[in-house]
Amino acid sequence: MAEDLLFIEPDENLSAALSVYIRRQQFDVRTAGTADAAHEHLKNHIPDVVLANPGLPDDEGTRFLLDFKSKHAEIPLILLTDPGNLESAMEVFGAKIDDYLQKPVKSIALDISLQHARQNLRLARKFSRYARQLEDLHEAHNLYHQLFDEVPCYISVQDRQFRLTATNRLFKRDFGNEVGDFCYKIYKHRDAPCPECPVAKTFEDGRRHQAEEVVTSRHGRQYNVMTWTAPIINEHGEISQVMEMATNITQVRRLQDHLTSLGLMLGSMSHGVKGMMTALDGGVYQLETGIRNGDAERIQHSYERIADTSSRIRKMVLDILYYAKSRGMQYQTTDAARLAKSLADAAGEMAGKQGVGFHTDIAADAGEFEVDPDWFYQAVLNFLENAVDACLMDPDKPQHRIDFTVVSQDADTVRLEIADNGIGMDEEARRKMFTLFFSSKGSKGTGLGMYIANHIIAQHGGGIEVDSVYGRGTRVKIRVPRHRTEAARAIDSLLDSNTGAENGKKGFH
Repeated sequence: MAEDLLFIEPDENLSAALSVYIRRQQFDVRTAGTADAAHEHLKNHIPDVVLANPGLPDDEGTRFLLDFKSKHAEIPLILLTDPGNLESAMEVFGAKIDDYLQKPVKSIALDISLQHARQNLRLARKFSRYARQLEDLHEAHNLYHQLFDEVPCYISVQDRQFRLTATNRLFKRDFGNEVGDFCYKIYKHRDAPCPECPVAKTFEDGRRHQAEEVVTSRHGRQYNVMTWTAPIINEHGEISQVMEMATNITQVRRLQDHLTSLGLMLGSMSHGVKGMMTALDGGVYQLETGIRNGDAERIQHSYERIADTSSRIRKMVLDILYYAKSRGMQYQTTDAARLAKSLADAAGEMAGKQGVGFHTDIAADAGEFEVDPDWFYQAVLNFLENAVDACLMDPDKPQHRIDFTVVSQDADTVRLEIADNGIGMDEEARRKMFTLFFSSKGSKGTGLGMYIANHIIAQHGGGIEVDSVYGRGTRVKIRVPRHRTEAARAIDSLLDSNTGAENGKKGFH
């Protein structure tokens, strides 16, 4: 569709000649020789572009054009001045005019000027259309903003780097107003993205995802939240951001904890003592063979082991009672290699009795780390016991093997790995293995061991990765920071203040 152009020029011959040329540039041209004639045109139709000579014979040209531009600023106006009048025209009109031409006009100058006018016109039309759309959306935007702010759950919008680009009022209240910071830092006080992040999954497949997580507020309070994610699609059909909605279900979980606390306490005691009894059985076996063979050194070693394990059982029972009350960890600087060797002794005895090969690779330079030694010992022992059980549940392999590796991953992290070639797990079992009361052992399992172990590692600020293939085996990777993280300190401080936990020291023997 051609644009309308009003050409105001008193020279009829020039007006006729340029009109023909301008029509060839795909403009519909109307002409006027005076300001009054131009007024008459404007009464019936507003043009898309105006090309005008301000020096009209009735001396109304300048006032007419200034008035026109003040009323129709969006319409491109090109001045065609008489020779020698260009500078004075610029002084009068200045930047109000889109372009200036001087007679005799060159075709290339006129072409460029008309092209610019057409481009400016199209931009003006777009802006006008957008303005109408924005006006229509203004009320909807206000409603959206009110709903976004008043929804009684935590809402955040994140980009592909997991930076917060928007948060609602409730989120700001409990987690702060740090727009532009990382979600995992605000929610979890982590230095890296969370594993199994539902936001990352939505970016990958464009689907909604759901997860239950534990987050920490800016005041150090922990909340159980149920999160849902949804993709935000841009005009190109691409996922530009993801919205995460999290409902605080802490009260629901507290009610569940209250209803199951008695069973959890009794079950935890029996399950925790089971691991210690395994070590005690090994000590008794050593004592019996020492007495039978008259081996005084073996007798002394087994006696020390039995005494140490008995003490550990007593501590574990007391600690489980504190655990049922959500007590904080009792940290102590501990030699990682020494603790790992003690674990290897206990698990190796158990594996050996069952005919399962047990191999260790414990780095002598694993160094020290800050842990609750008794609780950490129990958590790792749970994984070692599971590895033995997984081998016993697999009848298809002639030989079974467990590899226990402890290394210094870097200056800030200790890594432990437990790999077995047992029965393994399918994807569903792997996903549920840390869920309360879930067990892959049928009636032989309580469904508490992995839940407790995962809770202990998480409370230390560590992480667990599990790779498993049904029929082939399982590899568990445990990463623990050498020093307590700020999040772990906040959690322990909160738990201790809530339960009145004792401040006594505990040691690893």
